[in-house]
Amino acid sequence: MDLEQAKETFINAWGSLGSSWGINKVMGQIHALLLVSTEPLSTDQIMEELHISRGNVNMNIRALMDWGIAEKVYVKGERKEYFTSKKDIMELARQVTRERRKRELEPILKVLDQVQQLDDDSKEAKEFKKVTKELTLFSKKADTVLEKFAKSDKNWFFKMILKL
Repeated sequence: MDLEQAKETFINAWGSLGSSWGINKVMGQIHALLLVSTEPLSTDQIMEELHISRGNVNMNIRALMDWGIAEKVYVKGERKEYFTSKKDIMELARQVTRERRKRELEPILKVLDQVQQLDDDSKEAKEFKKVTKELTLFSKKADTVLEKFAKSDKNWFFKMILKL
């Protein structure tokens, strides 16, 4: 397999994996391309490499920047916008963890806390409160673990993995 084939395989696989961590396929592919590129890329370069429209690139680059995993960089002597991604995989994982907590876990914790205020003593209400309380406890434990990971360094993470 040559470099171009390897890059294409990686970009497609990363794009498919993206949906597992809350982003769409094209967003994942753009991120993968930025991740393996040695230099910042312009919108035109991304369009050409991935065979996608300018609008698709712009929309997904903005979303990657919102996630905090891509950034705009200045290239001396160029008027075009260029983009790059953080290359530190541990930092990338922590940033994705922070965003997923903010987008997924924090909203459901808020809802679970709200529904615990149910003022009903029926059998169904008691079962509802029991289940949602268990979900709340589990979610809060998961949130604690994710928060520790998001604030961790490489040494802490690998020590925890080795303990498991």
